[in-house]
Amino acid sequence: MEKVRLGRTHITVKKLGWGGIPIQRVSEDQAVSVVQAAVQMGVGLIDTARGYTTSERRIGLALQNITRPVILSTKSPNRTEKIFDDVQESLRQLRVNKVQIYHLHNVSKTEDYEKAMGPGGAYQGLQKARAEGLIDHLGLTSHSLDILERALQEDRFDVVMVCYSFLEPDAARRILPLARAKDVGVLAMKPFSGGVIEDAGLALRYVLSTPGIVTIPGSETEEKLRENWKVYAEGRALDKADQSRIEQIRQQFDKQFCRRCDYCQPCSQGINIQLMMGIKSVIRRFGNPDEIAWVKGVTEKARDCTECGECLPRCPYQLPIPELIKKNLEWYDSLKK
Repeated sequence: MEKVRLGRTHITVKKLGWGGIPIQRVSEDQAVSVVQAAVQMGVGLIDTARGYTTSERRIGLALQNITRPVILSTKSPNRTEKIFDDVQESLRQLRVNKVQIYHLHNVSKTEDYEKAMGPGGAYQGLQKARAEGLIDHLGLTSHSLDILERALQEDRFDVVMVCYSFLEPDAARRILPLARAKDVGVLAMKPFSGGVIEDAGLALRYVLSTPGIVTIPGSETEEKLRENWKVYAEGRALDKADQSRIEQIRQQFDKQFCRRCDYCQPCSQGINIQLMMGIKSVIRRFGNPDEIAWVKGVTEKARDCTECGECLPRCPYQLPIPELIKKNLEWYDSLKK
């Protein structure tokens, strides 16, 4: 089973990690059981976040009875030095004295990046946490390749987390070579493109075939966990049939799938286009929309869409944005019926 060195951190873990989003959707007993099964199976890196509601706490409960060492990666969306308080809360929830990797979470806009990296920003808060021995390494997660490129060029992070799948392959060209040159570790999130790719085995084989990265698919059941682990353990390379199927799926979603680049923004009506375009994925991953406060805000704002079309020429993938927003609203409303 192939292992990966996460750049300058010198952390070496198996190429298949595990992500903590899905365990929000199940009972606490089931969540704890899945986390323990993942570690017992051999998973060496677990990723979660302050924003994943119960995830940190449930992982902390699960690890109380685990003696095998596990690398913990978590994150906070705080853009100020008060992120130091979030680090302390993460430690309490995870029931540990130190987290190996702590990320600035989803820094995907220039103004957010500059705020986080400036005086009194979150970067300084993480530096303080590292100086006090609460974390080992600083990371950055982003859905923007532009932001990740800038961060890597400025060389201030030990690890970056990037979206990477066969529907979002551009990181292989723009991010991975630069990360290798800077000796920065790479965690690959969303190998299934947020649940859009239903063939999990095919999606994982694609990501696992890329050298030097650790992917972190989540799972809320032991069955899914074991299916993912089997793909990793078999180590089968992509064959011609796989490549053909990948091309078919790419063509199917070519004008349907939002890559979260945000080039379409700003919307004249203040609609968060990226989130509305991916609302199905959000609900699949996070669970009951009635329990996710910000989802209602996003969807209600989307009803203000005038179909003006200002976003259309900005989209590099030529997506029919107003049409897709309308369809997603209809789908969202159908859930309540």
